[in-house]
Amino acid sequence: MQIKNPELFEKLVAEALAQEFSGWDFKYIAQRWIESPLSWNYPQVVLSHIKPDMHMLDMDTGGGEVLSSLQPLPKNTYATEGYPPNIPVAKARLEPLGVYFVETHQEDTLPFEDGLFDLVINRHAAFFAAEVHRVLKPNGLFITQQVGGKNNFELNELLQDEPEFQYSYFTLEWATKQLTDAGFQILDQREEFPETIITDIGALVFHLRIISWQIADFSIEKYHDKLVQIHNMMQDKGSLRIKSHRILIVAKKI
Repeated sequence: MQIKNPELFEKLVAEALAQEFSGWDFKYIAQRWIESPLSWNYPQVVLSHIKPDMHMLDMDTGGGEVLSSLQPLPKNTYATEGYPPNIPVAKARLEPLGVYFVETHQEDTLPFEDGLFDLVINRHAAFFAAEVHRVLKPNGLFITQQVGGKNNFELNELLQDEPEFQYSYFTLEWATKQLTDAGFQILDQREEFPETIITDIGALVFHLRIISWQIADFSIEKYHDKLVQIHNMMQDKGSLRIKSHRILIVAKKI
């Protein structure tokens, strides 16, 4: 298959494969992978519920980027993280702020006593509703922004002969049912499909390399011809436009 501007294709792909990644920081492609804003602002939603004297937990904090932006934090703020490259980044960022950082590698178990927290927050991390319910105080809140099961599915359709995404089951309805079944009252629920603009093939390769669950068997070798097709499309149209999928839920333990 003929590649339009082959030198650019090879250069962008090579740079994307060589780029280091730590924390949960996508600044390398910040101006090349452009997500349209949501109608809500997750940090502002969280800030509206924070009180100085509460116990708060940030589940799977990544590199602590979002949590550190919520200062001043409650005195009793905890964070968990289990992804090895993120752990030193999160500790270095959060411990100077007085956050109790806990390394954990079990998604279905939170290493905390029953009823410890007034507020549990979670941005784009897996959760087990019953376990979140257990560690919350009565009337405690769970605030989560999730990536839905239709997220960037156009990429699967463009790359895979038989499009498949392992988290396609994750819908707003599915998530709220998990929470209500565990004993939560849903206070707020929202779902949106904002547009994402991808400006070049390097940004796409970098994203698929890091977000490895989007295309579970992704490699340059296996998907080379499809990547060339997308690159050629970008050269013709200037970018690739796809839809992401975001969910926001605020739930109260009852």
